[in-house]
Amino acid sequence: MEAVLARMRALDERLPAQDGVAVFNRVYMTVTQTLHRRIGHGEFPAPRRAQTLAVRFAERYLAAVEADRAPACWRPLLQYRRHPGVRPLQHALAGINAHIGHDLALAVVSTCRALDCPPAALEADFHQVGDTLVSLEERIREDLMPGPDLLEVADPLTHLLGSWSLERARAGAWASARLLWTLRRSPELAEEFEESLDAGVGLVGRCLLTPRG
Repeated sequence: MEAVLARMRALDERLPAQDGVAVFNRVYMTVTQTLHRRIGHGEFPAPRRAQTLAVRFAERYLAAVEADRAPACWRPLLQYRRHPGVRPLQHALAGINAHIGHDLALAVVSTCRALDCPPAALEADFHQVGDTLVSLEERIREDLMPGPDLLEVADPLTHLLGSWSLERARAGAWASARLLWTLRRSPELAEEFEESLDAGVGLVGRCLLTPRG
C-alpha cells in the first residue's frame, strides 16, 4: 500500500490545491492512510485479503486520473476540475461516487481472481473498508461544506448533497461485484454490464458537478 500512497503524494505535489482532482486526492489519501493503519494494526479479519482489495481499489483511481482516456465515471470530474462554479465538496463527492460506484465492484472481482476466492470470502473485509469510508464521509462534508451563510435550504447544493448516499453506493457496488463474478464465464455480458455501470455512475457524477451560478 506504500506504493499507491507514494503515487497519491506525488499527484498532490504536482496539482494546484484547488484542482478538483487534487481535492479528491487529498480526501482519498486520508482514507488510504487510515486503511493502511487499520490493516497494520490487525483490525481486519484477513489482512492479506484486505490489503489486496485496498491496493487494487486505489490502483483503479490512479489509473483513471493518469489515463489518456479515463472511464466514463471519472470524466465529469476531469472535465469540471477547474470550473469556477463547482465547489470543492462537489469535486470530492463526484470522485467518491466514481470510485465507490464503479471502481469498487471491479476491484472486488479483481481481488477474487488474484486470490482465487468468491466474493463471499471478501464480504467482511469489504464491509470494514466501507465502514472506514462512511466514517470519513462526515468529516469530508464538515471540512468542505460552505458556511451556513452560504448554504441555504433553497441552494441547489443542498439538493445535490441530499440526493447522493455513500451507503447506497456501497450497497450497489457489492451487488455489482456479485453480479460480475456470476457473469465471469460470459465475457460479453460482463463487458456489457461494466459499460452500463460505468455510464450510469458517470451520469450521477455529472449531476453532482452541476455548476452553481
